[in-house]
Amino acid sequence: MLVRIRLRRGPAIRRRRGKRRQLALALGSLLTPLAVMAAGLAAWRLGADLNWTGQFAITDGLFSHWQVWVAMAAVLQSVATVLIRYGRGDRAAG
Repeated sequence: MLVRIRLRRGPAIRRRRGKRRQLALALGSLLTPLAVMAAGLAAWRLGADLNWTGQFAITDGLFSHWQVWVAMAAVLQSVATVLIRYGRGDRAAG
């Protein structure tokens, strides 16, 4: 005995527009506080070098320099700005 099951064709699967823009906007919004935290660590390290604050938590390695934290804050904020512009649909995003 042979049984055939007939299924109707459903609606075509469409790509949802704007999903990547929403993700970019969310990631850009999360990177801004990280940039502020990196700038705060840079200020703390610079203050520790000038004996204005207590000892910095990271004493050895690459992350013990305030220049690294300033560069990281700048890069994070730049990436956040580009992602937010893309997420909002600005033409200046690239």
